[in-house]
Amino acid sequence: MAKKDFILQGFTEHTHAKAILRLFDIKNIEEVILSVAFVTEDGVRLIENKLHQYATKTKVFSGIRNDITSLQGLSRLLKLGVSAYAVDTGARNIVFHPKLYLVRGGKQARLLIGSANLTLGGLNNNIEASLVLDLDLDNSSDRKFVSKIENQILKLPALYNDHVFLIESEAQLLALQANGRLLDESEASPPRPTTTASAPSTDPIPRIKLKVLPLHRSSRRAKAQPAAYRRISGAPQAQKQSQVSTNLELVWQSKPLTERDLNIPKERGTHATGSINLDKGLLEDNIDHRHYFRDAVFAHLQWEPRQSGNVEETEVRFQLVIKGIYYGEFPLQIRHSTDTNSETYKQHNAMTRLSWGSIGDHVKRKDLLSRTLSLFRDETDPKRFVLEID
Repeated sequence: MAKKDFILQGFTEHTHAKAILRLFDIKNIEEVILSVAFVTEDGVRLIENKLHQYATKTKVFSGIRNDITSLQGLSRLLKLGVSAYAVDTGARNIVFHPKLYLVRGGKQARLLIGSANLTLGGLNNNIEASLVLDLDLDNSSDRKFVSKIENQILKLPALYNDHVFLIESEAQLLALQANGRLLDESEASPPRPTTTASAPSTDPIPRIKLKVLPLHRSSRRAKAQPAAYRRISGAPQAQKQSQVSTNLELVWQSKPLTERDLNIPKERGTHATGSINLDKGLLEDNIDHRHYFRDAVFAHLQWEPRQSGNVEETEVRFQLVIKGIYYGEFPLQIRHSTDTNSETYKQHNAMTRLSWGSIGDHVKRKDLLSRTLSLFRDETDPKRFVLEID
């Protein structure tokens, strides 16, 4: 008789990544089947040691044409040596959505079935729920149950050969990405606010505190020269946009925001700085944040020296999105210290600061504590950026 366990990721300390790794703790593994809607590179990375160990026995079925499954995720599976199948329904309103992880040995099988995709969110960061079954293959009922799952999943390529196909090469993946059926993770998904507002929000709901520590992707290095300037058809570029730009490059993400970042005074009588440090944040280790913002992110802007010396400043247009709501576009000041002999520089502290200016009242909110600030650069207008807090 099957033994059962329940995982409620987020509200408990149990994660799907750890639970999936435990599925492999059985003897004489003969078959591994994963069926998920979405695959990303970071999701694969969390369990890739086991997938690599049993690559010749592993088959992964993943939906595509869903704006989430990525070129990088399937490429990582391909490099591990597993058999990766893409499931393309041929329509955006029909989604391949089953999420199950099955490991079968000679005498025992383990099944995890629930809501978790093979993504960073699904295996660690999101609130997800699944049932784990420990099945005895000497038991007739358990054995028939496992066989039914295997038969129904594994016959999909034969039954739907136009829609379920084996990924055999990087060139095949690149072709799928080129025609829009796979996401390119190097091109960050832009914020997609569904509502707009003009005044600071009165929404008091803070970011939920979960039992699992969130894992983060490293921000990718921004290019010193942005992508070719592509003018949006319609209104002139100088006109204020009523919607958030869509052709965006993610150039920086903060660590969880603090009271100091958001200019919330901790004690009565203290004064806020009016700005936030553009520091290391979640940048990759090989990126020197002391030069990165001036020499890469904002390199193409017009910088002016201040009379005080060793400081340059520029004005940047930022579109502001907070908790999924778009508040409009604001001109903000950025200051950068060029003094490489200062203690600040020698101690690897931030050399670039963003002044909150006219959006101070929008960000000076306790419900934004512990959230992440993401900085995007608009590839259609290299003088426009997007700030998202979520």
